[in-house]
Amino acid sequence: MIELTARDGHTLAAYRADPEGPAKGAIVVLQEANGVNPHIQKLADGFAAKGYVAVAPALFDVVKTDVSLGYDATSLAEGQDLVRQLARDRAFADIQAAVDAVKDIGKVAVVGYSWGGYLAYVSGNHVNGLACAIGYYGDGIVEDFREKRKIPTLLHFGENDASISSADLIQFRAHRPDVSAYTYPGAGHGFNCDERDAYHQEAAQAALDRTMFWISQYVEGQAPIGLKNAGAYAAAKVEKKKKSKTSADDMGPPMD
Repeated sequence: MIELTARDGHTLAAYRADPEGPAKGAIVVLQEANGVNPHIQKLADGFAAKGYVAVAPALFDVVKTDVSLGYDATSLAEGQDLVRQLARDRAFADIQAAVDAVKDIGKVAVVGYSWGGYLAYVSGNHVNGLACAIGYYGDGIVEDFREKRKIPTLLHFGENDASISSADLIQFRAHRPDVSAYTYPGAGHGFNCDERDAYHQEAAQAALDRTMFWISQYVEGQAPIGLKNAGAYAAAKVEKKKKSKTSADDMGPPMD
């Protein structure tokens, strides 16, 4: 664990995982209502194994430190109580601290799960320095559809999520065509967490594949495209420019 300091001086813990080689960029991982527990740490480790510095800020620290809860009913109730005690602006400030801690590495993505999925979605418009936002089954996202997204945003939902209806998702997509939102058949809330009964391996893998493609596109950036016969094209273009001094019928570069 490391310590982060927000711009207002508040300090909080964070779990950080580093890749073995040079980093491709950074990912801020936002917790569920269960805190920065072993599952969130494992997700951060997974991103590090793929070449990114991953940091998961302990967003509950302002209310209670060292929160690491399981997925039984009592733990879930405790986590929801902590969420209710935490002001959204406080969460934004602490997410900003995590972004600031890794922004010198390269571009930064934010990826969140459940409560963190909602925070990832809204952070895209409230936290500076983010290249893209990715949210998994965030409660509240479909109701927060009025504001256009400022950065590329990817969302994952389970088709059988009891807390997010398919009708609300259809309406959300209609209002927010600027957001890429996917649903996964047979999957419910928490389908990405292998410590939950709702874990759905096929959906989790499909969502991860899309997440990593999204991150590679907006954090790493696309590699330059090499055009076939680019040198011959350039030479032909130069030759055309020379001819244009004496001819008025130059129609541009040759067509292959």
